[in-house]
Amino acid sequence: MAEVEDFLKRIETHKGVIGTIIVNADGIPIRTTLDNSTTVQYAGLLRNLSMMARSAVRDIDPQNDLTFIRIRSKKHEILVTPENNFLLIVIQNPCE
Repeated sequence: MAEVEDFLKRIETHKGVIGTIIVNADGIPIRTTLDNSTTVQYAGLLRNLSMMARSAVRDIDPQNDLTFIRIRSKKHEILVTPENNFLLIVIQNPCE
């Protein structure tokens, strides 16, 4: 567990990082640096998006799997890494 905490602290110290969220397989945020309402919104929407993206990748090639999603908007950049029963979500300001 200490390794996970160290890893997250390193991510959070990067320039422009606004927050991080870890979501379990049930879509429940288990660790966050954001407020509750923002966390719940990001967790729910990005879990659904990652499940649809993973399904699309597997439909195209059943031997393949989703490893990373990067979404950039005018205000934020959202990085999603689906790992064994967890999602790591990082929200950052792309202008910094």
